Amino acid sequence: MAAIEQAAPAVDVATACRALGVPRASFYRHRDRQRRVGPPRPPSRRLPPPRALSGGERHCVLDLLHSERFVDAAPAQVYATLLDEGQYLCSVRTMYRLLAANDEVRERRQQRRHPAYAKPELLATGPNQVWSWDITKLKGPVKGTWLCLYVILDIFSRAVVGWTVAYRESAALAERLIRQTVRKHGVARDQLTLHADRGAAMKAKAVIELLADLGVTRSHSRPQQSNDNLFSEAQFKTLKYHRDFPERFGSIQDARAFCRAFFAWYNTKHRHSGLALMTPHQVHYPATPARSAPPARRCSMRGTVAILSASCASHLRRRRRLPPAAVWINPPADRTVS
Repeated sequence: MAAIEQAAPAVDVATACRALGVPRASFYRHRDRQRRVGPPRPPSRRLPPPRALSGGERHCVLDLLHSERFVDAAPAQVYATLLDEGQYLCSVRTMYRLLAANDEVRERRQQRRHPAYAKPELLATGPNQVWSWDITKLKGPVKGTWLCLYVILDIFSRAVVGWTVAYRESAALAERLIRQTVRKHGVARDQLTLHADRGAAMKAKAVIELLADLGVTRSHSRPQQSNDNLFSEAQFKTLKYHRDFPERFGSIQDARAFCRAFFAWYNTKHRHSGLALMTPHQVHYPATPARSAPPARRCSMRGTVAILSASCASHLRRRRRLPPAAVWINPPADRTVS
Protein backbone atom coordinates (compact mmCIF):
# COMPACT_ATOMS: atom_id res chain seq x y z
CA MET A 1 0.00 0.00 0.00
CA ALA A 2 2.88 2.39 0.75
CA ALA A 3 4.29 1.78 -2.75
CA ILE A 4 0.97 2.70 -4.33
CA GLU A 5 0.75 5.89 -2.25
CA GLN A 6 4.27 6.87 -3.36
CA ALA A 7 3.45 6.18 -7.01
CA ALA A 8 0.12 8.00 -6.83
CA PRO A 9 1.47 11.50 -7.74
CA ALA A 10 3.09 10.13 -10.93
CA VAL A 11 0.32 7.76 -12.07
CA ASP A 12 -3.31 7.30 -11.23
CA VAL A 13 -4.47 4.81 -8.59
CA ALA A 14 -5.97 2.37 -11.10
CA THR A 15 -2.69 2.06 -13.05
CA ALA A 16 -0.63 1.65 -9.87
CA CYS A 17 -2.95 -1.04 -8.48
CA ARG A 18 -2.96 -2.87 -11.80
CA ALA A 19 0.86 -2.84 -11.95
CA LEU A 20 1.23 -4.16 -8.39
CA GLY A 21 -1.66 -6.64 -8.60
CA VAL A 22 -3.61 -5.04 -5.73
CA PRO A 23 -7.39 -4.48 -5.90
CA ARG A 24 -8.37 -0.83 -5.84
CA ALA A 25 -10.90 -1.54 -3.10
CA SER A 26 -8.10 -2.77 -0.85
CA PHE A 27 -6.12 0.41 -1.48
CA TYR A 28 -9.05 2.70 -0.69
CA ARG A 29 -9.92 0.65 2.40
CA HIS A 30 -6.34 0.95 3.65
CA ARG A 31 -6.24 4.71 2.93
CA ASP A 32 -9.54 5.36 4.75
CA ARG A 33 -8.35 3.37 7.74
CA GLN A 34 -5.14 5.39 7.90
CA ARG A 35 -7.12 8.62 7.82
CA ARG A 36 -9.34 7.51 10.69
CA VAL A 37 -6.66 6.01 12.89
CA GLY A 38 -3.69 8.10 11.91
CA PRO A 39 -0.08 7.03 11.44
CA PRO A 40 1.19 4.16 13.58
CA ARG A 41 2.60 5.24 16.91
CA PRO A 42 6.09 4.21 17.95
CA PRO A 43 6.16 1.61 20.71
CA SER A 44 6.30 3.22 24.12
CA ARG A 45 9.07 2.26 26.50
CA ARG A 46 7.65 0.96 29.74
CA LEU A 47 9.15 2.64 32.75
CA PRO A 48 10.07 0.46 35.73
CA PRO A 49 7.60 0.55 38.63
CA PRO A 50 8.52 3.17 41.22
CA ARG A 51 8.58 0.59 44.02
CA ALA A 52 10.76 -1.94 42.16
CA LEU A 53 13.88 -3.13 43.92
CA SER A 54 17.16 -1.68 42.83
CA GLY A 55 20.10 -3.81 41.81
CA GLY A 56 21.70 -3.54 45.22
CA GLU A 57 18.46 -4.45 47.01
CA ARG A 58 18.05 -7.55 44.82
CA HIS A 59 21.59 -8.70 45.66
CA CYS A 60 20.86 -8.11 49.35
CA VAL A 61 17.74 -10.32 49.23
CA LEU A 62 19.60 -13.07 47.35
CA ASP A 63 22.48 -12.98 49.81
CA LEU A 64 20.01 -13.34 52.67
CA LEU A 65 18.28 -16.31 50.98
CA HIS A 66 21.69 -17.93 50.36
CA SER A 67 22.82 -17.44 53.95
CA GLU A 68 23.30 -20.45 56.19
CA ARG A 69 20.29 -19.40 58.24
CA PHE A 70 17.77 -19.43 55.39
CA VAL A 71 19.39 -21.65 52.75
CA ASP A 72 16.96 -24.52 53.43
CA ALA A 73 13.89 -22.40 54.21
CA ALA A 74 11.04 -21.60 51.87
CA PRO A 75 10.51 -17.93 50.91
CA ALA A 76 7.28 -17.85 52.91
CA GLN A 77 9.18 -19.02 56.01
CA VAL A 78 11.90 -16.40 55.43
CA TYR A 79 9.27 -13.69 54.97
CA ALA A 80 7.45 -14.59 58.21
CA THR A 81 10.70 -14.84 60.21
CA LEU A 82 11.88 -11.43 59.06
CA LEU A 83 8.48 -9.88 59.91
CA ASP A 84 8.72 -11.29 63.44
CA GLU A 85 12.10 -9.59 63.73
CA GLY A 86 10.66 -6.29 62.49
CA GLN A 87 12.34 -6.40 59.06
CA TYR A 88 10.69 -6.23 55.63
CA LEU A 89 12.72 -6.62 52.45
CA CYS A 90 10.18 -7.64 49.78
CA SER A 91 7.15 -9.78 49.22
CA VAL A 92 7.15 -13.59 49.02
CA ARG A 93 6.41 -13.43 45.30
CA THR A 94 9.39 -11.17 44.71
CA MET A 95 11.63 -13.68 46.51
CA TYR A 96 10.38 -16.44 44.22
CA ARG A 97 10.87 -14.17 41.19
CA LEU A 98 14.50 -13.46 42.15
CA LEU A 99 15.23 -17.13 42.75
CA ALA A 100 13.63 -18.11 39.43
CA ALA A 101 15.72 -15.52 37.59
CA ASN A 102 18.83 -17.26 38.94
CA ASP A 103 17.47 -20.77 38.14
CA GLU A 104 17.19 -21.69 41.81
CA VAL A 105 13.56 -22.83 41.91
CA ARG A 106 12.92 -26.51 41.16
CA GLU A 107 11.05 -29.54 42.40
CA ARG A 108 13.07 -31.12 45.19
CA ARG A 109 11.26 -34.44 45.21
CA GLN A 110 12.33 -37.23 42.89
CA GLN A 111 9.22 -37.40 40.75
CA ARG A 112 8.72 -39.66 37.78
CA ARG A 113 9.53 -38.02 34.48
CA HIS A 114 8.08 -39.43 31.27
CA PRO A 115 10.70 -39.80 28.55
CA ALA A 116 10.28 -38.12 25.20
CA TYR A 117 9.25 -40.93 22.85
CA ALA A 118 10.38 -40.59 19.25
CA LYS A 119 7.69 -40.63 16.58
CA PRO A 120 8.02 -43.81 14.49
CA GLU A 121 8.63 -43.09 10.79
CA LEU A 122 8.36 -46.31 8.78
CA LEU A 123 8.46 -46.67 4.99
CA ALA A 124 7.34 -49.66 2.92
CA THR A 125 7.95 -49.77 -0.83
CA GLY A 126 6.94 -53.41 -1.25
CA PRO A 127 5.33 -56.37 0.52
CA ASN A 128 6.95 -57.97 3.59
CA GLN A 129 8.89 -54.85 4.53
CA VAL A 130 6.73 -53.41 7.33
CA TRP A 131 4.10 -55.39 9.23
CA SER A 132 1.74 -53.99 11.81
CA TRP A 133 0.07 -56.17 14.42
CA ASP A 134 -2.44 -55.61 17.19
CA ILE A 135 -4.99 -57.38 19.38
CA THR A 136 -8.69 -56.58 19.57
CA LYS A 137 -11.49 -57.90 21.75
CA LEU A 138 -14.46 -59.92 20.48
CA LYS A 139 -17.58 -60.36 22.61
CA GLY A 140 -18.03 -63.89 23.92
CA PRO A 141 -21.25 -65.86 24.43
CA VAL A 142 -21.99 -64.31 27.85
CA LYS A 143 -21.80 -60.71 28.97
CA GLY A 144 -18.38 -59.98 30.44
CA THR A 145 -16.58 -62.68 28.45
CA TRP A 146 -14.18 -61.77 25.65
CA LEU A 147 -12.07 -63.41 22.99
CA CYS A 148 -8.79 -61.98 21.72
CA LEU A 149 -8.14 -61.65 17.99
CA TYR A 150 -4.47 -61.31 16.97
CA VAL A 151 -3.95 -59.86 13.48
CA ILE A 152 -0.69 -59.20 11.56
CA LEU A 153 -1.11 -56.82 8.62
CA ASP A 154 1.23 -55.84 5.80
CA ILE A 155 0.95 -52.05 5.56
CA PHE A 156 2.02 -51.88 1.89
CA SER A 157 -0.58 -54.30 0.54
CA ARG A 158 -3.03 -54.18 3.52
CA ALA A 159 -3.04 -57.98 3.35
CA VAL A 160 -3.65 -59.95 6.54
CA VAL A 161 -0.62 -62.23 6.64
CA GLY A 162 -1.37 -63.93 9.97
CA TRP A 163 -4.10 -64.16 12.57
CA THR A 164 -5.37 -66.25 15.47
CA VAL A 165 -8.17 -66.19 18.04
CA ALA A 166 -7.48 -67.05 21.69
CA TYR A 167 -9.07 -66.73 25.08
CA ARG A 168 -6.56 -64.20 26.42
CA GLU A 169 -3.64 -61.96 25.58
CA SER A 170 -0.48 -64.00 25.90
CA ALA A 171 3.13 -63.39 24.96
CA ALA A 172 3.53 -67.09 24.19
CA LEU A 173 0.64 -67.01 21.69
CA ALA A 174 2.00 -63.84 20.09
CA GLU A 175 5.46 -65.41 19.83
CA ARG A 176 4.08 -68.51 18.13
CA LEU A 177 1.96 -66.48 15.69
CA ILE A 178 4.85 -64.22 14.68
CA ARG A 179 7.21 -67.16 14.24
CA GLN A 180 4.77 -69.10 12.06
CA THR A 181 3.89 -66.04 9.95
CA VAL A 182 7.54 -65.15 9.29
CA ARG A 183 8.29 -68.73 8.23
CA LYS A 184 5.16 -68.96 6.10
CA HIS A 185 6.09 -65.91 4.02
CA GLY A 186 9.79 -66.70 3.85
CA VAL A 187 10.95 -63.39 5.31
CA ALA A 188 14.73 -63.06 5.28
CA ARG A 189 16.80 -61.60 8.09
CA ASP A 190 17.04 -57.80 8.32
CA GLN A 191 14.19 -57.45 5.82
CA LEU A 192 11.15 -56.87 8.02
CA THR A 193 10.09 -54.24 10.56
CA LEU A 194 7.30 -55.28 12.92
CA HIS A 195 5.31 -52.37 14.34
CA ALA A 196 2.93 -52.57 17.31
CA ASP A 197 1.63 -50.51 20.18
CA ARG A 198 2.86 -50.78 23.77
CA GLY A 199 0.64 -53.55 25.09
CA ALA A 200 1.92 -56.17 27.50
CA ALA A 201 2.17 -58.86 24.83
CA MET A 202 3.92 -56.48 22.42
CA LYS A 203 6.66 -55.56 24.89
CA ALA A 204 7.06 -59.01 26.44
CA LYS A 205 10.58 -60.36 26.80
CA ALA A 206 9.76 -63.51 24.84
CA VAL A 207 8.57 -61.48 21.84
CA ILE A 208 11.59 -59.19 21.94
CA GLU A 209 13.99 -62.13 22.03
CA LEU A 210 12.12 -63.86 19.18
CA LEU A 211 12.38 -60.79 16.95
CA ALA A 212 16.09 -60.55 17.69
CA ASP A 213 16.57 -64.22 16.76
CA LEU A 214 14.60 -63.78 13.51
CA GLY A 215 16.43 -60.59 12.54
CA VAL A 216 13.22 -58.55 12.62
CA THR A 217 13.36 -54.88 13.61
CA ARG A 218 10.77 -53.98 16.22
CA SER A 219 8.95 -50.66 16.40
CA HIS A 220 6.44 -49.34 18.91
CA SER A 221 3.87 -46.57 18.92
CA ARG A 222 4.07 -43.64 21.25
CA PRO A 223 1.92 -43.89 24.38
CA GLN A 224 -1.71 -42.90 23.79
CA GLN A 225 -1.11 -42.29 20.07
CA SER A 226 -3.50 -44.54 18.15
CA ASN A 227 -2.51 -42.88 14.86
CA ASP A 228 0.92 -44.52 15.11
CA ASN A 229 -0.79 -47.86 14.44
CA LEU A 230 -3.48 -46.60 12.10
CA PHE A 231 -3.41 -49.49 9.60
CA SER A 232 -4.31 -52.10 12.21
CA GLU A 233 -6.97 -49.84 13.71
CA ALA A 234 -8.55 -49.28 10.29
CA GLN A 235 -8.53 -53.00 9.56
CA PHE A 236 -10.31 -53.72 12.85
CA LYS A 237 -12.98 -51.17 11.91
CA THR A 238 -13.49 -52.91 8.56
CA LEU A 239 -13.87 -56.19 10.45
CA LYS A 240 -16.39 -54.96 12.99
CA TYR A 241 -18.43 -52.94 10.48
CA HIS A 242 -18.87 -55.92 8.17
CA ARG A 243 -22.48 -56.81 7.54
CA ASP A 244 -22.03 -60.39 8.83
CA PHE A 245 -20.18 -59.44 12.03
CA PRO A 246 -22.31 -60.82 14.90
CA GLU A 247 -23.22 -59.10 18.12
CA ARG A 248 -21.63 -61.97 20.06
CA PHE A 249 -19.80 -65.17 19.24
CA GLY A 250 -21.23 -68.37 20.62
CA SER A 251 -17.82 -69.97 21.12
CA ILE A 252 -14.22 -69.65 20.11
CA GLN A 253 -14.90 -72.08 17.25
CA ASP A 254 -17.57 -69.70 15.89
CA ALA A 255 -15.12 -66.79 16.07
CA ARG A 256 -12.43 -68.75 14.23
CA ALA A 257 -14.86 -69.84 11.52
CA PHE A 258 -16.06 -66.28 10.99
CA CYS A 259 -12.50 -64.88 10.87
CA ARG A 260 -11.40 -67.58 8.44
CA ALA A 261 -14.16 -66.62 5.99
CA PHE A 262 -13.79 -62.89 6.59
CA PHE A 263 -10.02 -62.72 6.03
CA ALA A 264 -10.32 -64.82 2.87
CA TRP A 265 -12.87 -62.32 1.58
CA TYR A 266 -10.82 -59.34 2.77
CA ASN A 267 -7.60 -60.47 1.09
CA THR A 268 -9.04 -61.63 -2.24
CA LYS A 269 -12.32 -59.74 -2.83
CA HIS A 270 -12.33 -56.55 -0.81
CA ARG A 271 -11.59 -53.56 -3.08
CA HIS A 272 -9.46 -51.32 -0.89
CA SER A 273 -9.80 -47.57 -1.39
CA GLY A 274 -6.18 -47.02 -0.39
CA LEU A 275 -5.01 -49.44 -3.10
CA ALA A 276 -6.79 -47.79 -6.04
CA LEU A 277 -9.69 -50.24 -5.55
CA MET A 278 -7.48 -53.31 -5.91
CA THR A 279 -7.59 -56.22 -3.52
CA PRO A 280 -4.79 -56.77 -0.97
CA HIS A 281 -4.00 -60.10 -2.68
CA GLN A 282 -3.36 -58.35 -6.01
CA VAL A 283 -0.89 -55.92 -4.43
CA HIS A 284 0.79 -58.46 -2.15
CA TYR A 285 1.25 -61.02 -4.96
CA PRO A 286 1.46 -58.79 -8.08
CA ALA A 287 2.24 -61.68 -10.48
CA THR A 288 -0.38 -64.09 -9.09
CA PRO A 289 -4.13 -63.83 -9.88
CA ALA A 290 -6.62 -64.03 -7.05
CA ARG A 291 -7.72 -67.65 -6.68
CA SER A 292 -11.28 -66.95 -5.66
CA ALA A 293 -11.92 -64.16 -8.20
CA PRO A 294 -14.31 -64.90 -11.12
CA PRO A 295 -12.53 -65.93 -14.33
CA ALA A 296 -13.86 -62.91 -16.24
CA ARG A 297 -12.33 -60.44 -13.76
CA ARG A 298 -9.21 -62.38 -12.79
CA CYS A 299 -6.39 -59.88 -13.08
CA SER A 300 -3.06 -59.36 -11.33
CA MET A 301 -1.69 -56.03 -10.19
CA ARG A 302 0.68 -55.88 -13.15
CA GLY A 303 -2.16 -56.53 -15.56
CA THR A 304 -4.27 -53.83 -13.94
CA VAL A 305 -1.42 -51.33 -14.15
CA ALA A 306 -0.88 -52.21 -17.81
CA ILE A 307 -4.58 -51.66 -18.58
CA LEU A 308 -4.62 -48.30 -16.79
CA SER A 309 -1.40 -47.19 -18.49
CA ALA A 310 -2.74 -48.11 -21.94
CA SER A 311 -5.99 -46.29 -21.23
CA CYS A 312 -4.14 -43.18 -20.08
CA ALA A 313 -1.91 -43.27 -23.17
CA SER A 314 -4.93 -43.33 -25.50
CA HIS A 315 -6.97 -40.85 -23.46
CA LEU A 316 -4.59 -38.28 -22.01
CA ARG A 317 -7.33 -36.42 -20.16
CA ARG A 318 -8.29 -39.40 -18.05
CA ARG A 319 -6.94 -39.45 -14.55
CA ARG A 320 -4.48 -42.20 -13.88
CA ARG A 321 -5.09 -43.85 -10.53
CA LEU A 322 -2.60 -46.47 -9.40
CA PRO A 323 -1.70 -48.01 -6.04
CA PRO A 324 0.81 -45.93 -4.06
CA ALA A 325 4.47 -46.73 -4.68
CA ALA A 326 5.33 -46.13 -1.03
CA VAL A 327 3.37 -46.35 2.20
CA TRP A 328 4.38 -44.46 5.34
CA ILE A 329 3.62 -44.61 9.01
CA ASN A 330 4.07 -40.96 10.08
CA PRO A 331 5.73 -39.61 6.93
CA PRO A 332 8.35 -36.90 7.56
CA ALA A 333 7.60 -33.38 6.46
CA ASP A 334 10.46 -33.38 3.94
CA ARG A 335 9.86 -36.82 2.42
CA THR A 336 10.98 -37.32 -1.16
CA VAL A 337 9.29 -40.69 -1.81
CA SER A 338 5.53 -40.56 -2.44
